[in-house]
Amino acid sequence: MAANELNMVLKLKPEHLDAIHGHAAAEYPNECCGALLGRLDGASKQVAEVAPLSNLRHDAARAEELIPLMQPGRESERNRYLIDPGEQIRVEKDARARALCVLGYYHSHPDHPAFPSEYDREHAWPWYSYVIVSVEAGTPRDTRSWVLVDDRSRFDAETVDCSAAMISAREA
Repeated sequence: MAANELNMVLKLKPEHLDAIHGHAAAEYPNECCGALLGRLDGASKQVAEVAPLSNLRHDAARAEELIPLMQPGRESERNRYLIDPGEQIRVEKDARARALCVLGYYHSHPDHPAFPSEYDREHAWPWYSYVIVSVEAGTPRDTRSWVLVDDRSRFDAETVDCSAAMISAREA
């Protein structure tokens, strides 16, 4: 059963959303990426902190060693991100040491909508939250969260509760 079938809600504080938006704006015109760390609380994923991560696509040679681009002339750090496996392990170990877990990931879509791409689907895992920020001309605009269904065929929208403000990926 997918997380969205359980009516899971991703709960972020406004400062978390501000940090994600700040990271997305700072990395523009390239994609940013990061981890969402926190705890499960009933039917919600409670984010305790966001952990900005480096987009390894900035180091093309190293990134190519790990996951080669499908279309090198058309893909780059502007439309792809890759998290360094060593950095991923460090963040996971640090989170565990503080009784936190990785609830999901965020990344930006420079000058594109906040909807997952086919590439996103192919590289995602079920259950995790995937927050996508659309950044237009350097300014974060739309923010949505998605959960990959268990059979990996599609993403479903996930509601984000940002304290006073509710962001629903179901709104168009």
